Amino acid sequence: ITVGLEDPADIIADLKQALDGIDGGEVPDVLTEFGGRCPADAQFDTKCLLGGQQPDASSGARVPPVCFSTGFNFKGTSDAADKFNLAAFGPIYARLGNPTNDALEAKIAALEGGMACLTVASGHAAQHLAFSNLMRRGDNFVTTNKLYGGSVTQFNRFFEQFGWEARFCAVDDYAAIEAAIDDKTKAVYCESISNPEGLMMDIKKIADIAHAKGLPLIVDNTSATPYLCRPFEHGADIIVHSLTKFMNGHGNSLGGAIVEKGDFNWGASPEKFPILAQPCASYHGMVFYDVFGKDGPVAEMFGTKGKTGMSFAIAARALGLRDAGPCMAPMNAFLINTGIETLPLRIQKHCSNAVAVAEFLTGHEQVQACSYTGLKSNPNNAMINQYCPKGAGSLFTFSLKGGFEAAKQVVNNVKMISLVANLGDCRTLVAHPASMMHRQLNEEQQKAAGASPDVIRITVGLEDPADIIADLKQALDGIDGGEVPDVLTEFGGRCPADAQFDTKCLLGGQQPDASSGARVPPVCFSTGFNFKGTSDAADKFNLAAFGPIYARLGNPTNDALEAKIAALEGGMACLTVASGHAAQHLAFSNLMRRGDNFVTTNKLYGGSVTQFNRFFEQFGWEARFCAVDDYAAIEAAIDDKTKAVYCESISNPEGLMMDIKKIADIAHAKGLPLI
Repeated sequence: ITVGLEDPADIIADLKQALDGIDGGEVPDVLTEFGGRCPADAQFDTKCLLGGQQPDASSGARVPPVCFSTGFNFKGTSDAADKFNLAAFGPIYARLGNPTNDALEAKIAALEGGMACLTVASGHAAQHLAFSNLMRRGDNFVTTNKLYGGSVTQFNRFFEQFGWEARFCAVDDYAAIEAAIDDKTKAVYCESISNPEGLMMDIKKIADIAHAKGLPLIVDNTSATPYLCRPFEHGADIIVHSLTKFMNGHGNSLGGAIVEKGDFNWGASPEKFPILAQPCASYHGMVFYDVFGKDGPVAEMFGTKGKTGMSFAIAARALGLRDAGPCMAPMNAFLINTGIETLPLRIQKHCSNAVAVAEFLTGHEQVQACSYTGLKSNPNNAMINQYCPKGAGSLFTFSLKGGFEAAKQVVNNVKMISLVANLGDCRTLVAHPASMMHRQLNEEQQKAAGASPDVIRITVGLEDPADIIADLKQALDGIDGGEVPDVLTEFGGRCPADAQFDTKCLLGGQQPDASSGARVPPVCFSTGFNFKGTSDAADKFNLAAFGPIYARLGNPTNDALEAKIAALEGGMACLTVASGHAAQHLAFSNLMRRGDNFVTTNKLYGGSVTQFNRFFEQFGWEARFCAVDDYAAIEAAIDDKTKAVYCESISNPEGLMMDIKKIADIAHAKGLPLI
């Protein structure tokens, strides 16, 4: 067994029922279905891995396949008509859904404790479609004013084009929030943990205000993720996400989500929510809430009648996504789904690193203030502990005593930390909101949003905290009051020469893309590479110069991985190949000729045994097997045709640790390498 990242209680429960089921009877050769399924009562960590997915029915693939098809076959015209009429579930066209996206949606719904989810192209697209379910020209919604700058501009500029009004209120002015609601108000909105300050909203109090007026509460849970905060448990009705951020966690794909709790009664006020609770001409007079709401036939089909339905999510898909079209690409869904698998581990490390970094910043002489709510001294600390007992996240701001110029200088001075218009990456990122995300706001709006000109936003990543603090310290210590250059000569985000292991895992062996500054190394699909003339080509073919020649021999994407692995192992160089078997084949091909041998311990992966005994035998290479702890036998097996000694560090399958030092001493005494 290799024990995974599921909740240990779920692993043990599955093993217990399997062991308890031993009855001495005959075991069938073939089961009726593949295993690897999420338990109905799975814990959160297990849902991150298995929630919403089933093994591929045809192949049993453990990882959900990526479905790139834009269209899907129907079983005749009746099947097609039923799906187009929303009388049956199933894929129609990739703009409306895709099996890869479906798996991600089911997982997110499970993690948030919701009934249904719709994934879309970005967080902005999620907000757009969520409000398009509720708003018509002349309507308004009430929102707290501590928001991501992109949301402020979306609400103030883009939504204004549709005649939708956003009414901004201070986050803790609950009387103002209530007073801003009128008969044209369709929702109340807030972020769970605000961007950029990292303030925790009192979700329950805001939800109570909304519900007293018959309105839904929409919560953006991007910064907290369901690992830290589950807004449905505190009164939220709809959750939106930018999945690009912490949920994905690797900065390699855009995505957004709308999650529906499912118990809001849209039918109680059909005139207020006509898109959901009045006949829809697009579907021949069907009422979404009547069919898909908590008291409708679909809820009965799912066994949730009277409790939860999915009318909001279905309408967002069947109307908003159908007509506006911001669908998520299936490859993005796959990458985000993969990122969520490590969500609990990542968020734990984000939080612990953030505490260390915030404590450092609060003690630095150049820092005016630090907004991190995870500090006991923060006025918002009690609120964050109430809603997020596992931690305060890793998004916060700090301000500089030297003002705007000092903030710019710090952001320009960092070397390992990346200056990037994103957050929630596994790497530490900084931004100067007044120059970036909040640039389109005036200074008064910037201050209201927590993005004053002297403020720096940081999302603390997964590097070793000592490396993060060291980079911030040199950046802060470098404030000199001088003029800050507008453009630096190179991009930041570089691995320190003396980086710790955790930092090397993130930054080792890579440089920001020289042309674009891409934070994630670009994938190079080119099979051939230009030469700077015949001399350059000749030098590279003669190994007189480094550089790519042909993809079989190397590729910039592979180069970055090779440099990282060499750094992690403490080696000088690395070559990546197609598989572990290929690595062993090439390693021994550097040493062996027909008639040669190598000595190996006998506790090995079965595939290595067959490779050594069958495949290598074809070349006349002999593997001499010895017991792992019979060092005399290992030494005795060596002769003048022996070219290497081999072992696994921790053996597969038993997990035994080899005495590498002792085996190395034997090999080196005979002038042989240890592999």
